[in-house]
Amino acid sequence: METQVRTPNTIFGQPQRFLVPLFQRPYVWNQEQQWEPLWRDVERVALRLLKDPGAKHEPHFLGAVVLQQVQSPIGELQARMVIDGQQRLTTLQILFDALHGELSRIDAIVPAGRLEYLIENDRRFCKNSEDRYKVWPTNRDRPAFYEVMAAPCPVDYEVLKHQTTRLVQSHRFFSEQARKWLSSEGIEQRHQRADAIERSVRDLLQLVVIDLSVDENAQEIFETLNARGAQLTAADLIKNFVFQRLQEAGADIEKAYEKHWNTFETAFWETEVSAGRLRYQRSSLFINHWLISRTGEEIVAREVFSRFKSFADHEANVPMDELLRQMSRAALVYRRITEEGDNISGQIDRVGLFAYRIKAMESDVMKSAVLALLDPEQPAVPPSIIEATLEIVESWLTRRMLVRATTKSYTQVAAELVAVIRQAIPNLIDQKVRSYLTSQTAEAKYWPDDDEMRSELAKMPVYRKVSRSRLRMVLEAIEDYGRGYRPGGKEYAGMRVPRNGFWVEHIMPQSWEAAWKPPTEGSLQDRSQRLHTLGNLTLLTAKLNSVVSNGPWLGDNGKKAALRRHDLLFLNRDLDSFSADGWSDAAIIERTGTLIQRVLDVWRVPPGYKSSTVRDIPLAGHSVDLLDLLSAGLITAGQKIFPQALNLREHIGQILSDGRIDAGGLVFETPSGAAYHLRKKATNGWSFWLTDLQTKKSLASIRRDYLEKASPDSNLIDDDDDGSTPN
Repeated sequence: METQVRTPNTIFGQPQRFLVPLFQRPYVWNQEQQWEPLWRDVERVALRLLKDPGAKHEPHFLGAVVLQQVQSPIGELQARMVIDGQQRLTTLQILFDALHGELSRIDAIVPAGRLEYLIENDRRFCKNSEDRYKVWPTNRDRPAFYEVMAAPCPVDYEVLKHQTTRLVQSHRFFSEQARKWLSSEGIEQRHQRADAIERSVRDLLQLVVIDLSVDENAQEIFETLNARGAQLTAADLIKNFVFQRLQEAGADIEKAYEKHWNTFETAFWETEVSAGRLRYQRSSLFINHWLISRTGEEIVAREVFSRFKSFADHEANVPMDELLRQMSRAALVYRRITEEGDNISGQIDRVGLFAYRIKAMESDVMKSAVLALLDPEQPAVPPSIIEATLEIVESWLTRRMLVRATTKSYTQVAAELVAVIRQAIPNLIDQKVRSYLTSQTAEAKYWPDDDEMRSELAKMPVYRKVSRSRLRMVLEAIEDYGRGYRPGGKEYAGMRVPRNGFWVEHIMPQSWEAAWKPPTEGSLQDRSQRLHTLGNLTLLTAKLNSVVSNGPWLGDNGKKAALRRHDLLFLNRDLDSFSADGWSDAAIIERTGTLIQRVLDVWRVPPGYKSSTVRDIPLAGHSVDLLDLLSAGLITAGQKIFPQALNLREHIGQILSDGRIDAGGLVFETPSGAAYHLRKKATNGWSFWLTDLQTKKSLASIRRDYLEKASPDSNLIDDDDDGSTPN
C-alpha cells in the first residue's frame, strides 16, 4: 500500500483508467451538498492565484480516494479499481470537462488543451471506445456519463437523452458557473482568468491517494479507513502545534496552558455549533473567525490549521507565547459577543443585537468583522463608529436575505470587510465600509436598493421562502421600530421585544375556507400566495388554539378578539386601520406595503442609493428526492421503511443505494409509487412511509429537515409529492 498526496495533474496526467466497480452505488452528489461547495473552493483558489500569481499558494484539500491496481495485459492501458471515492473522482472529471468546454468557447486554447489530457486518454492508447475516458463510472451511470462527456461544445443539454440525470445536471451546473466566472470582470480579463482557474484545478487541488497493490485486501482496508473514530478538531491540531513550539522555545508550558488555553477546554468552547450545514466545536469556529479578522483573507474550515501555521510562522511577527496571549484576549471578546447575542430578553447593546441577528440569518462568519472592530490589540474604535458600521453590514445582510440573494461569497465578503476595517482610520471606518458595500456590483456581493426590496417583497410568500428564525427576527425588528428603537427615535415602550420567544402566525388563516369569504378580486390561487406575504403575518406570545386560529375574523371567539388579547405588541394594535369591514385581501396588500416600508426604515441604505446589479435568473430547481437525503446522510442505503397504516404494517420497504424503494421485491422510483402499489390509490408517499416505528418519524419530516437546512440560494423545490400521479 502506497499513500501519497497528489494533484489532479499527477493523478490523471498519464494514460490510464479508473474503473468504478458494478457494486459501487451510483452517482448521488447534488448541487446543494457538493457541487456548489466544490465550485466555491475552486473560485477561491483561483482568486488567490489572480491576486498574487507569483506567490506560493496553499493547495486545497479535497479528501481521499482508495485505488487498487488491476493486472493488465502488456500493451494495454494501465487500470485501477476505485475502491472508495468514486463520487469525488467522477465529479472532478465532470468539472474538468465542463470547464474545458467553456475555455474552448472563449478560445483559451492552451489552458483548454492542458485540461483535455486530464479527461481523455491519447487515442493511440485506446483499444476500445470506452478506453477514451480516464474515469469509467458504474454500469447505471455510464450512458449519461458518456453522452454528456462526448457531446460537442457548447453542449445543448435540452436535447440530451439523459438530461435529467445527476451527471448531466452536474455538467450543466459547472458549465454555467464557469461561464459566469470567466466573464465576471469583462471580456478583456477572460483569458487571464482562464489561466488562473485551469492552473487551480490542475495543480492546486489535492487528494490523498491510497494505492493498493493487486494482492492487498481492499475490503479490509476500506473498512478500517471508514471506521468511526474520534476526529481531531482544528483546535486540537492547533493546540498541539502551539505547545510544541512553546516547548521548543523553552517556555513555561504549564503556566501558558493555565493562563491562555485552559478556557478552550470548557463547556462553552467545546459546544458544537452549526455553521451552514455542518457542525463544529465553537473553539475551532472561533479560531477560523479570528484568523480571518487578523489576515483579511477568506479561510474556510478545512484550511484553518494549515493557515494558522503559516500565519504563526511568517506573518504574526511575534513569539508564540505572545500570539497565544493575543488569541486568548480575542477569545474573551468573541465569548462576550456570542453570549450577548444569546440574550433573549431585556436590553441589549448594538454588538449583541448584531450577534443575535446574524445568528438568526446563519451568517456568523461576520463575527470576523466584529473581531476586527473590537480588536484589543488595536486602537479603540469610537462606540458611535462601531454602531454605525454594524448597522451598515446588518442592512446589507438582511436585505440580501429577504430578496434571497446568494450567500456563497459571504466568507469572502467578511474577509474583505476586515481588510477595509484594518486599513481605515478608526473615525472613518463606517464611511469606508459603506463605500465598499455600495461599490459592489457582482450578484454575490451587491446591496439591494429600496426599489428591489419593494418589488420582491410585495408578492413574495415570505412564510414559505424565509425560515422561521429569520422571519421572526424581521418581525421583531419591526416591533422594536414601533417601540421607538430607531436612529434618533424615542423609546416609547422602555424595552425591546423579547427575542426568539414568539410564534410567527397568519392573520387570515391558511385554512380559511370554512369561516372566511372568498376573495372579491383575484383568484383563489392569488389568495393562497397572498396568505404568506409579509402583511398577513404577525407575532404572538403563544400559538393560538387551532379552532380560534382558523375561525372567523369577528365575534367573541374570532381571530380579531384573539389577536387583541395579545395587544402588548405594536404589530397587533393597528390591524383595524387597514380594513373597516374586517380582514381582507386588500388589507393584506396595504399592510404588506406598510411593513415593507418599516423594513426599509430599519435596514437603511445611503440616501439616493441605487443598485446597478440585475440578478441572473436562477438555475432550474429540482424536487428533493431520496437521493438528496442519501447524499446528505439523513437516510442510508439498505434502511428499512414502514407503512404508516397499521393494516399494511407487514409490508416493509427498503431504500436502495440509487434512491429507489424495494417494496415486496418490486422496485419503485418514488415513495408515492411504492405507496400506490400497496394502497391501490394515489398516496403521498413521503407521509406514508415511516423510518422509525417508535418515533413515527416519516420520510416527509426528514425531507423538511433537509429543506430547512438548505441555503436560500439552493433553489430547491418543495414538491409535496402528493401521489396524484403514481409512478
